[in-house]
Amino acid sequence: MWYSAVGCIVTLTLSLLAAPLAADAQPSAKVARIVCLSMTLGPGSAQAEVFRQGLRELGYVEGHNLALEFHAAGETDRLPALAAELVQLPVDVLVALDGQATQAVKHTTTTVPSVVVSGGDFVETGLVASLARPGGNLTGVSLMSPELAGKRLELLKEAMGRLGRVAVLWNARDPVMTRIFSEIQTAAPVLGVTVQPLGVHEAKDIDSALATMTADRPDALFITTDVLTNRYMRQVVEFAAQHQLPTMFQSSGPVAEGGLMFYGPSLANAYRRAASYVDRILQGAKPADLPVEQPMKFELVINLKTAKALGLTLPPAILLQATEVIQ
Repeated sequence: MWYSAVGCIVTLTLSLLAAPLAADAQPSAKVARIVCLSMTLGPGSAQAEVFRQGLRELGYVEGHNLALEFHAAGETDRLPALAAELVQLPVDVLVALDGQATQAVKHTTTTVPSVVVSGGDFVETGLVASLARPGGNLTGVSLMSPELAGKRLELLKEAMGRLGRVAVLWNARDPVMTRIFSEIQTAAPVLGVTVQPLGVHEAKDIDSALATMTADRPDALFITTDVLTNRYMRQVVEFAAQHQLPTMFQSSGPVAEGGLMFYGPSLANAYRRAASYVDRILQGAKPADLPVEQPMKFELVINLKTAKALGLTLPPAILLQATEVIQ
């Protein structure tokens, strides 16, 4: 009995000592590798931080169960090669953070699970078979940029009270921006507005477009947002202020810098929603079965200081719709 008792004690002691060693020998939690591609959004950008925070809220911690990379092409011509390089990596989910990166991902891989944030029409541009059932390796969040073009023009006219001719500045090399311009052209006659087209193809065209507006002044300016026009947005905002031109933008940043108006979905919410798609795919869902999400809430941001500088008295109906008024 004595030997039996000692044997039990020794066995129990060895078992307790071995338990931590066995735990240490267990494989660590899987680290999900998420690779993000865009034209200009690096790891320190506000959009990247919103996306990172969205993943944090879902339980992902960099260095623990998440490896997160951001790759910005900088130039459109570099996107295809960079996308081709990234899909060769052992990546769990590829994320495209803008429309041009989305097109690069679409044309580069049909197998790597991909989540995108894009302003283009997902079906019309061939990204997915349908919004409800994407059917391939790609899904994500639509910003509905073309669909909102007419509403933006309508709000600009309502804010001004009268709008005869609007100049539209857009990147004519970008299919999504060109589609937006077409939607503006369609909406303009219904609103009694004439369009002054200012399509640009490269940097030098920006100065030419501004010179055209100086010589032939429109009543207002509508600017589409892509990597080309965004690069010169401050110059355009300053030009509009100097020439007393009311402006409508597709993003809220220029309004904070002195533009007049922005209307559209929250970009911050779109990047947070993209993080939720990543989570669902990591949990086993297939992009083919995840419906493309369209925004349900829209923001109207107005710079009241700019309105006063332009001599505009904004109608109460416009101010009541505003989600943010910059004083």
